[in-house]
Amino acid sequence: MEDSLALEAKILTVSDGVAIGEREDISGGNLQKLLEDSGWVVKKRAVVKDGSQSVAAGLLDLSKDFHGLIVTTGGTGFGPRDQTPEGTLKVIEREAPGLAEAMRLTNPLGRLSRAVAGTLGSSLILNVPGSAKGSVECLEAVLDIIDHAVRLLQDNKDPHPTQSGN
Repeated sequence: MEDSLALEAKILTVSDGVAIGEREDISGGNLQKLLEDSGWVVKKRAVVKDGSQSVAAGLLDLSKDFHGLIVTTGGTGFGPRDQTPEGTLKVIEREAPGLAEAMRLTNPLGRLSRAVAGTLGSSLILNVPGSAKGSVECLEAVLDIIDHAVRLLQDNKDPHPTQSGN
């Protein structure tokens, strides 16, 4: 990774239980460790209650004057309060369906995910599940290319990564 462009990330945990202190934010902590171990600087972690309005407001807040990756964890399933994708769709400017599809392929339960991915200003937003294991698996599925995507959002000059065999 280039030293001239620090790769920064923020994590938004979407959970009623975590927001009111009934549950520990395990997935947020696991995502932070994975990102930091991969060379990203986690600038902030935040928590909001479930619901599309709270997710949209949280994403708008985290993306303000920010260039980097925002990962949401939680609220991507079929529960009545699982509205993270709806909140994300309210604020993103462009969808990145390939990223969401790649994350869904990591595990058979991924087929139940309604997660979305897209851009807001110069931020790339990824929804991952709230499960401690699933959140990490989904992020790992795209971790090798999201640095390139984030750099392209800034200046569109990042060279395409080379792939073996091409």
